[in-house]
Amino acid sequence: MKLLRRPSRRDTAARQLQHRLIRQSASLLLAYPDEQLHSRLDIVDRLLDHIDGPEREQLARTAAHLRRTGLLEAEQDYVATFDMRRRSTMYLTYWTGGDTRNRGTEIHAFVRAYLEAGAEPPVGEAPDHLPVVLEFAATVAPEVGEQLLAAHRIPLDVLHGALVESESVYADTIAAVCATLPSVSDQQQQHARQLAQAGPPAEAIGLQPFTLTVPPRKDEQSAREGDL
Repeated sequence: MKLLRRPSRRDTAARQLQHRLIRQSASLLLAYPDEQLHSRLDIVDRLLDHIDGPEREQLARTAAHLRRTGLLEAEQDYVATFDMRRRSTMYLTYWTGGDTRNRGTEIHAFVRAYLEAGAEPPVGEAPDHLPVVLEFAATVAPEVGEQLLAAHRIPLDVLHGALVESESVYADTIAAVCATLPSVSDQQQQHARQLAQAGPPAEAIGLQPFTLTVPPRKDEQSAREGDL
C-alpha cells in the first residue's frame, strides 16, 4: 500500500501563494474594461510568470482576448455579459439572497469581514462584487477572503455555467478561480443546476430598500429584463 505524503509547510505556503496570484489576476481581468485595461493586463502578464498549471493557461486566454479586442468592443461585451444577463451576474449574494431582505444581511457580512480585517469597504462598488472579493482575498486577508468565496461557491458555479453556455472568454477566468477552492460535492453541483433553472429567492412583499440587483453600468438601465 502506497502511503500519501503529508504536505509540508513549504508545500502549503506555495499553494496558498498560487491561489493569491490567481485571485489577483482574476480580479484584474474581471474588472470593467476602462482606460486602465492595458495597464492591468501588463500586471496580469507579470503575475502569470509565477503561476503554474492549467490555471495559468486559463487566465492567459482571457488576457490575450482582451489585448486583441478594441476597448469599445470590450466594454460592450462586458456589459452584455455581466450586466444584462442575470444568470451571469458577479454579485455573489444575488443567487443566495435574491430580492429578499436576507440579501441586505448577506451584503453586510462582506462589509463586516472587510472592516474586521482592517480594510475599508469599497467605494463605488458593492462589497459582494466578485472582483472586489478576489482582490480582498489576494491582498488583504487571504483566509477570510477564501472563506467568503467558498461560502459562495454555488453562485460561482452558476456564473461559470452561464459563461460556458454563452461561450464567453471570461469562463476561463472563473474556472481558474474555482480551482483555488475546495472541490464541490454532487449535492452542491445539483443545487447549482437547480438554482440556475429556478432563479434566486424572491419575496412578494416586505422588501428592504436595497437595489443592487445587477445594476447596468453607465446609466444603461433600460426596459431590458436580461437573459434568464
